[in-house]
Amino acid sequence: MPYFVYRIQEKPRKLDHMETFSSYKEAKVYVREQRQQSNDVESIRMIFARNDIEAEKLLNTPREERVIGED
Repeated sequence: MPYFVYRIQEKPRKLDHMETFSSYKEAKVYVREQRQQSNDVESIRMIFARNDIEAEKLLNTPREERVIGED
């Protein structure tokens, strides 16, 4: 499965597909470069999915808050 890189814009939420990679190492290097150039770590995301439709669906699904140290 490929790695998809997206730029996420908030208000209104918009996903812009930037690039697709077959290897994690290539995708990681690209994401780091893009984050450095834009000085915005949170808006550029990498996701592992079967296709672009699944990638966008996963990125648009709200994630549950992680609970750390719950007893």
